[in-house]
Amino acid sequence: MAIHRSPVGSIVLNRCTPKSPFHADVLAGLSMSPKEIPSKYFYDERGSALFDRICELPEYYLTRAEFAIMHRCVAEMAEALGPQCLLIEYGSGSSVKTPILIAALERLTGYIPIDISREHLYVSANALARRFPELDVAPICADFTEPFELPRSGRNNQRTVVYFPGSTIGNFTPEEAVELMKQIAQQVGPGGALLIGVDVRKPIEVVETAYNDRAGVTAAFNLNLLARINRELDGNFNLGAFEHRAFFNGDHSRIEMHLISKKKQVCRIGPAAIAFEEGENIRTEYSYKYRPDLFEKLANQAGFVVQKVWMDEKRLFSVQYLERVAGDSRVTSDE
Repeated sequence: MAIHRSPVGSIVLNRCTPKSPFHADVLAGLSMSPKEIPSKYFYDERGSALFDRICELPEYYLTRAEFAIMHRCVAEMAEALGPQCLLIEYGSGSSVKTPILIAALERLTGYIPIDISREHLYVSANALARRFPELDVAPICADFTEPFELPRSGRNNQRTVVYFPGSTIGNFTPEEAVELMKQIAQQVGPGGALLIGVDVRKPIEVVETAYNDRAGVTAAFNLNLLARINRELDGNFNLGAFEHRAFFNGDHSRIEMHLISKKKQVCRIGPAAIAFEEGENIRTEYSYKYRPDLFEKLANQAGFVVQKVWMDEKRLFSVQYLERVAGDSRVTSDE
């Protein structure tokens, strides 16, 4: 696998995406009714650091529950995935759960973390390269929702596995989630697998508390999106004129995060003017919470079969093992 290492075992990114469509996506989203901005733009350097803090909050059950599952069930996961895997991680972030899996896998042939935040990816990939000096680590700075090229591997991989931890799959509508999993099915090929974190539906008060922490870190994370627009797109948003709001939408079984304008105002991004009424909102994220049977239907539509579901003792979160159905006509590719 193509990779560059320094004498101390650090790695360098082997490729990065071209110029981000951040500007065009923000202007397009703010011209809609209702207004919205894609949640993937949360994750600049400051946003990624704030999300790491969110994962440590007492209200944010997701990370603790997933860690508990990984620690208790990783041997079963490794047995299911088998030896000599090529492991690709979508949205790797700080890769805090990844070492648990890597350490358990037998004769792992390579690890490819993919993340949209270059600085965050560089730091975490270097840390993993030092922790596992015999492992080929080939990070890719990319938006995994767009086409990207994997580095070629000279190793004898028995199968390709995508690891997609956290609850990121919930940030896509069910239709978008199916399309993304179809992309993954094509990437792993016949006999490949997907190990994915899926948040489950639970009492509203538990979910809403997780996204409205008392310390205000989630609010700062949400407002940083406007700060990023100011920094990178010549914006003039007054962060004090907006407030964070998160609530559970029962009809869609999802948490929604919004930024609410506290007053009637006009904001600018370069020469473009964006008018807000008092109380008008920008939707910045949604996170779907699935019953296991409903997520299984989406996986089946994408050409996967759910083989195993692990949950924490309180049944707050799930990690699911999916296998690609060989020759499934729902997965289009030139394999």
